[in-house]
Amino acid sequence: MTHHEHPDAAVVRRGYAAFTAGDMETLASLMTSDCTHHSPGESQMSGHFKGRDNVLAHYGKLAELTRGTFRVELKDVYPDGRGHAMSVHTWHADKGDRGIEMDGGLFFTLIGGKISDIDECVADITESDAFWGTE
Repeated sequence: MTHHEHPDAAVVRRGYAAFTAGDMETLASLMTSDCTHHSPGESQMSGHFKGRDNVLAHYGKLAELTRGTFRVELKDVYPDGRGHAMSVHTWHADKGDRGIEMDGGLFFTLIGGKISDIDECVADITESDAFWGTE
């Protein structure tokens, strides 16, 4: 059986690859200018980051707070063929004297082959909030 990847899934995979490589130029090219990333919880990393530049700054803060240890291992991407794709992954990071490993996922809305909205989910919001803290 041959696996034919849906174009929306391919965009999401390219985004993960660019994020992992630190290639923010490619990542930016995959987003609409008004892209929004919604992060759950009540930590300093929670909230609604509207606009491609703010989304990229949010990702930069992940790297800054973890001194470059933040990484994501993509498990799979599931498109619905109607402009949405869901990814599942495990993320890892170290911050201060604490490390974390947690499953999570992103729900993407794509318009015209570009990511316009990202809703983030994590396995344990309370633990994620404790890791990121409030400042």
